[in-house]
Amino acid sequence: MENLRLNVSLLRRRVPNLTSSAKSVGLRPATVSNLCTGKIPIGRSEVRTLVALATLAECTLDELIIRGEKIEMIETGIKTLDLFAPLVKGGTVGLVARPGMGQLVVLAEMFYKLKKDSYFTILLKPEGEHPDLDAIKADINLVCNTIDEVYDTIAKTGKNVDIAFAADRSNVISGEINRLQQRLADIGIEDVTTFLVDLKGEAVDEDFPYGPLETLWQFDADLAFRHKYPAINPIQSTSTVLEDHQPEQAHNQVQKAAQKLLRRYRELRSLVTIHGIDSLPEHEKLTYKRGELLEAYLTQPLFVAEEFTRIKGASVNLQNTLQDVRKLLDGAYDDLEVEKMNFIGSL
Repeated sequence: MENLRLNVSLLRRRVPNLTSSAKSVGLRPATVSNLCTGKIPIGRSEVRTLVALATLAECTLDELIIRGEKIEMIETGIKTLDLFAPLVKGGTVGLVARPGMGQLVVLAEMFYKLKKDSYFTILLKPEGEHPDLDAIKADINLVCNTIDEVYDTIAKTGKNVDIAFAADRSNVISGEINRLQQRLADIGIEDVTTFLVDLKGEAVDEDFPYGPLETLWQFDADLAFRHKYPAINPIQSTSTVLEDHQPEQAHNQVQKAAQKLLRRYRELRSLVTIHGIDSLPEHEKLTYKRGELLEAYLTQPLFVAEEFTRIKGASVNLQNTLQDVRKLLDGAYDDLEVEKMNFIGSL
């Protein structure tokens, strides 16, 4: 069967305010968001939804739906990202978090890794003072003050080198990001990997804070509170990379099984917090233990945080992550202490 996915870049260019536009034609923003990121496969979407989106974008269904094109993944070396919400090369990733959840540390780690991989890194300076951004600037090739400066830089270098670009959500709300992507598309540059952050922490209260995305990294308040970093929500975070994979592929199988375990673990955790572990039946105790182990395994020491954590940063390739998680799900590490899984690399 042909791989099908939404032409997210076309939607982004033609329908800048997709939240309001979707509501105006009777579509739920969450449904549109899940279609864009692949959480809902095209094959399971309603025809009327696709027709409505095509109408909004003033395009045909053939233009809206891309067939048979492979999406390229950038391996970040961060276990929880690569497993649950892989980064799409040339796509747009939105980080949804309140201040203090670690989104800027994750962004700093991304730029650290991408710069080492010869990406040209650009930051559009947001309005106001944001001292937390200083940690990112060490791995930024160029800090731009205006969107026109960003355009000029990418136009000169975009066809010769890979580019990673970061901006604040305020630039999405103003329409500048949409106009930038349209201008770049007009000159044949559509593969800039774009990171959108929300320095005010308002995106968590919006249904569709950035418009169409290829990747969504949703941060989790409970994980952050318990210092389980990077505090990425493994259930809510998603990516079109996994939509592009066939269901029988190893990545999809391991990801779905891991999410199933973590969902049940979270349900059990609320009971254990109130009534204690002995309140669970024996088979649920095993589920709870494996959920604890997996949650701990998904923590990871980051290179940009070494100065503060005194733990050497670790990078884990996707195949090792899949192998480790598969073994954990099968019970190979049931005898390990949970504490020994915190902030390690590969098993």
